[in-house]
Order: sequence, then structure tokens, then C-alpha cells
Amino acid sequence: MSASWAVWLLLIAFVVFTTAGDVFLAKAMTRIGDLGVLRRQKGLVACVAAVMSSGQFWLAIVNMALSFFSLLTALNWANLSFVGPASSALTFVANIAAARVFLKEDVDRRRWLAAAMVCVGILLIGLDPPK
Repeated sequence: MSASWAVWLLLIAFVVFTTAGDVFLAKAMTRIGDLGVLRRQKGLVACVAAVMSSGQFWLAIVNMALSFFSLLTALNWANLSFVGPASSALTFVANIAAARVFLKEDVDRRRWLAAAMVCVGILLIGLDPPK
């Protein structure tokens, strides 16, 4: 496998782990509810306990840690000028799709159009192989 394919696979891993982490964190925080209200009613310790006892919160942490190490490795193998824009753009598109599919969020046409434009940018980035 060439180095450029390895970098792209790391970027895909980064995007999958980051998006999964974002979805799990959003689900955890939705399930926990408004931390401001919880803090006013039961105190700061109750807020910390609610977050720390959430399985989805811990799944988010694990996924975010895996995404971090995927990004570190990609940056070790390719230039920031390639990895940074590619990882950010791919994550933007994946988060929009995941919000619609997994969180059942109403994603308007403007965001889908923005995602399509980002995809064009990703194609342009992909024309120049990572160095």
C-alpha cells in the first residue's frame, strides 16, 4: 500500500472516530439534559456524576481519543497543509450526514449545499497527493 493510500485511510479513520464521538456526545448530553438546570437543582457534583455515569459519554471519549491518535499518525506521514483541510472538510460533511441519520436532526438545504461545496474542495485536495 502506498503512503498516500495509508494517509487517506488514516483520514477516514479520523473522520469516522470523530463523527462517532460527536454523535455519542450529543446523545449523552441530550439524555442528561440541561446541566445548568441540574446544577441549580442538585449542585455541581450531580452534574459531574450525571456525565461520568453516562455510557454514551465514555463511548464518545474513546472515539475522540482514537480520532486524536489517527490524526497524530496522519500528521506524522503527511503535511499539515494536506491533512488539516482534508480532515476538517471530511468531518464537516460526515457530521451533517450523521446528524440527519443518527440524531434525526432537520438539516436544511443550505447546509447540504455547503456540504456539496466542501466535497468539491475535498476533490481538489485529493488531486494533489499527500507529501
